[in-house]
Amino acid sequence: MNRLTTSWGTFPLTRFPADPRDPLRAWDAADEYLLGHLAETGTDLSGTVAVVGDRWGALVTALAARPGTGALVQISDSYLGRTATAENLARSGAAPDAVTLLTTQDPPPERIDVLLVRVPKSLALLEDQLHRLAPAVHEHTVIVGTGMVKEIHTSTLALFERILGTTRTSLAVKKARLIHTTPDVHVPDAHAVGTGEAGADPVRDANPWPYRYALPADAPAGLAGRTVVNQAGVFCADRLDIGTRFFLQHLPTGLGAARVVDLGCGNGVVGLAVALAEPEAELLFTDESYQAVASAEENFRTHAGEDRKAEFAVGDGLAEAAPGSVDLVLNNPPFHSHQATTDRTARRMFADARRALRPGGELWVVGNRHLGYHVALRRIFGNSELVASDPKFVVLRAVKREGQARDTSSR
Repeated sequence: MNRLTTSWGTFPLTRFPADPRDPLRAWDAADEYLLGHLAETGTDLSGTVAVVGDRWGALVTALAARPGTGALVQISDSYLGRTATAENLARSGAAPDAVTLLTTQDPPPERIDVLLVRVPKSLALLEDQLHRLAPAVHEHTVIVGTGMVKEIHTSTLALFERILGTTRTSLAVKKARLIHTTPDVHVPDAHAVGTGEAGADPVRDANPWPYRYALPADAPAGLAGRTVVNQAGVFCADRLDIGTRFFLQHLPTGLGAARVVDLGCGNGVVGLAVALAEPEAELLFTDESYQAVASAEENFRTHAGEDRKAEFAVGDGLAEAAPGSVDLVLNNPPFHSHQATTDRTARRMFADARRALRPGGELWVVGNRHLGYHVALRRIFGNSELVASDPKFVVLRAVKREGQARDTSSR
């Protein structure tokens, strides 16, 4: 467990789920830079402080211990990040009500006095969140963003400038930068509210999220031409990604009344394809992103019908699923954790899938060829079969067979 040292305390922090073998810390130089800036400038934090995109709770855990901090709110799209935050707060001795934990699907605060933004990997998610928070910003709101240099681009600054106000960046420290924005708002005159006249709030562009697009005419599995919705931040938000497209061409058939899980569902297109092709199948859509599960549920209700039964769960994959409760798991695992490239998430998904599957149940995985998922599958399941391949992707199948030696350490 690593410790973050700030001007007002030292805090033991971990990611979630905690893994002593994981070399990645629960904070980085960007978090340190922002906390140091707040301490050095003596920023007034006595009002409502909204912290957006706090990845593992490092920012709110430290700020909750700072004397004089007011109403502290964290807004996150990550179930894993929110869970890590709750655990880090408890570990630091913070009061249970020290921080209000909101998701990106919850209504934001009505008024924000200090807005702190940890720049996310997804520019779309940043755009959506800034649009949603802009009405709560007033002329005296302090707005500070933070990120590593490689995360802050001209397009990042343009979003702050266009949605919130005049924006500048700091010098780089330990390859991190701060973003400073002056709100482009005024105290509204009674006669001018919403008119765009002098003294009124500025007229902003409409939030383009969620985004809708039609699946291509040659999309497989009965999806051709159907319109799907993506909330901001969901992978490949404006088109059907090529990995999923390849997976859809090779899904298992003849499932009957099988219980099928779309694990790491994104916008749920894979599970939707199964639902349309297999009317008796029982579907579970799960992802750690609140935006993703909201997208999957809307797409399913639109195209499979309101009466078709399915479950939608935001959580840690299949970690809480009952052993032997699933017949088939379909998975397109991520190989990034924020900016870090890692197969740790995929290995955990595979191990959880094996535990949740009944004997004879199957895990089907699509992935880039170079990731070598067959090695992890053989270690966890004792077997791996190549179903299909092209120059970029492979579809692999692993079967749960009782009595085989397997690696149970992947979690």
